[in-house]
Amino acid sequence: MIPYRDENETLRTPVVTLAIIATNVIVWLLVQGAGTPIALARSVCNLGLIAGELTGRIAPGTAFPLGPGLACLTDEGHAFSHLFTSMFLHGSWMHLIGNMWFFWIFGNNIEDSMSRPRFVVFYLLSGLAAAAAQIVSNPASVAPMIGASGAISGVMGAYLVLYPKVRVYTLVPLGFFLTSIALPAWSMLLYWMALQVISGLVSLSGNSMGGVAFFAHIGGFVAGVVLIKLFAKSRDVRAHDSRRWTPRRVGWR
Repeated sequence: MIPYRDENETLRTPVVTLAIIATNVIVWLLVQGAGTPIALARSVCNLGLIAGELTGRIAPGTAFPLGPGLACLTDEGHAFSHLFTSMFLHGSWMHLIGNMWFFWIFGNNIEDSMSRPRFVVFYLLSGLAAAAAQIVSNPASVAPMIGASGAISGVMGAYLVLYPKVRVYTLVPLGFFLTSIALPAWSMLLYWMALQVISGLVSLSGNSMGGVAFFAHIGGFVAGVVLIKLFAKSRDVRAHDSRRWTPRRVGWR
């Protein structure tokens, strides 16, 4: 399911959401060279989060291939700053666009539920929890972890708690057809979470899952569910119209 809008109107300009999106795009263009091989590999290696490097479970100089003729060598020491820098890196245009798309749909309403400084802290804490969950799942991993999806998962978990009945309009492929339907937010978000849990369990068996950090998604989502009650202001949440959900088909496309 691909969400493209919700029925949750924002009450103020989502300044932080827009700033985070802009930061990710600027980093992708200027630091990662918009995906050019050398710049991308250098940014992933030098700024991505390597669990085994952080935990000291792998020897310095351990190589991880990043492409034809390219490899990342782990360093000695614990690069704690990479817990933060890795949140603003991406592996491709589609990785960036997909993450920012989900963040825009759900992030503006979560920003609306609290003060802007609180939202910055909430976003970063969700990202840190996501990184911690992925590290615990594979503390000796040599693969660099990058992406904003862990922090965005926290935003999605918060949305589940605050606005479970808000309609989310999604595109659903049915064979050769693409239909658009309205769903309550809880159904879409729990479906997405179930996919992460199942895929994460499969990845523990040693089967390749395309390098996706499923446990980061799970950790971020759980953190968002737990943290949102500490960060959200009930008055701001009540200002939103969380109307009772009723089925509504949008149409075939």
